[in-house]
Amino acid sequence: MSSTPTITDPTTWALDREIVLVRVLDATREAVFAAWTDADSFCQWFGPDGFTCTVHEMDVRPGGRARFDLTSGDGTLYTNRFDYLDVVPVERLVLDHGSDTDDDPARFRVTITLDEQGDGKTVLTLRQLHPTVERREAVIGFGAVELGLQTMQKLAHHLEVD
Repeated sequence: MSSTPTITDPTTWALDREIVLVRVLDATREAVFAAWTDADSFCQWFGPDGFTCTVHEMDVRPGGRARFDLTSGDGTLYTNRFDYLDVVPVERLVLDHGSDTDDDPARFRVTITLDEQGDGKTVLTLRQLHPTVERREAVIGFGAVELGLQTMQKLAHHLEVD
């Protein structure tokens, strides 16, 4: 049995198991969505500072999968997998994120929403729902919030340059 949180409504959250990151980006929703869904674009920005990215597969559709590696500055390899549950172009992505193994007990649900601001800007909201309170505390403890904010900063820079 999978340890991925089971929810039927992606707007229903357990506050004690979630992490929420928000960033206003100086780019259209179309550009932000493309950054998340185009394999070449994705690896130009995804991951914390000092990490590189290699995509092995990116099939962005409900039931699709992305498989990619993040490599730290010291050469440590982290396998990653997104299993896409819901894809609404330029509005929302819902996916399960974990290592590139089946039944990863650390897998968590991610909902990414893109809200247009009318001035060419987009509010990116990234919600992580972890399977347990303890798992949420563990990822916060190793720096997930700071690393996530670094990744969002890299996305902002990527969108400015693009």
